[in-house]
Amino acid sequence: MKNDVRTGTQTADEDIHTTNVPESFKAFAEEVRRRNQKPRTAPVSIPQKLQPAEFNTAMVHFYRGEIQRSNIWRNRLDATTNWAVITAGATLSFVFSSPDNPHFAIPINTILVSIFLFMEARRYRYYEVWANRVRVLETGYFAPMLSHRTIPPDKEWADHISADLIAPHFTISEWEAIGRRLRANYLWIFILLALSWALKIYIHPSPIPLASAMDRERFWEIFLSRAQVGLAPGWFVVTVGAVFNFTIFFVAFSTLKLRDASSEVLPLESFEWHPFKQVSEWAGSSLGRKSPIRRSKKARQRMRSVHRSEG
Repeated sequence: MKNDVRTGTQTADEDIHTTNVPESFKAFAEEVRRRNQKPRTAPVSIPQKLQPAEFNTAMVHFYRGEIQRSNIWRNRLDATTNWAVITAGATLSFVFSSPDNPHFAIPINTILVSIFLFMEARRYRYYEVWANRVRVLETGYFAPMLSHRTIPPDKEWADHISADLIAPHFTISEWEAIGRRLRANYLWIFILLALSWALKIYIHPSPIPLASAMDRERFWEIFLSRAQVGLAPGWFVVTVGAVFNFTIFFVAFSTLKLRDASSEVLPLESFEWHPFKQVSEWAGSSLGRKSPIRRSKKARQRMRSVHRSEG
């Protein structure tokens, strides 16, 4: 018991550690507990089997989306090529505009164009990811549909598409991408820069005379002296340029046999298209599927059978 000072009465001792909970909160907590004890219904599973009309609609929208993605990356490839062409043209205009302008601006621009080449090769690999899916849809889904059963329907294209959607990856190597972009555009730019550099050394500040064997020796002396860049002697600059251009040609022609890219138009005689190769290897190792027959062989067999039947 304790005395109430204000009233002078005695009241019962209350435990100071007791928390008085309002009745409204108790009712709310009881309601929440009761609702949580109700059995939960199982989530509705997404149906996997679609009607033919629904499946065709989904494939059309999926195809349009992949086309848009591949077009975006294709435009980025064109942008990088435009950068290389514009910088090369501006550099050559500057170098040949006056005999006093230095010739080493051309090697500097060559380095810049090389950077653009590697950037475009990386973009080309991304472009091939989407273009590969487009080719799979065209050959596995649309081609049998439009051929009136001349081409047998392919039962593997959907598995390859689903495997690539689960684990997207590059379908071509960096060297193949560099080689393709070199042969398509950049090889000609490098040749133009090399010839322009040699012409700049020859004609500025005045053309080097060449009439006899003695003049030829004098020609190379003058040429190497003009090719000097700072502390680097002329023979060193010429050697570096020759090694660089030889490497460019070697990479361009040594990657001719790399044909993992499926979106390029290749001659029929050397048709080696297999867009499912990388996806099949991944599916065989990760999903336990058996690697199917190479798509290129199947495509050639189909084309031969079609030509024989028409003949």
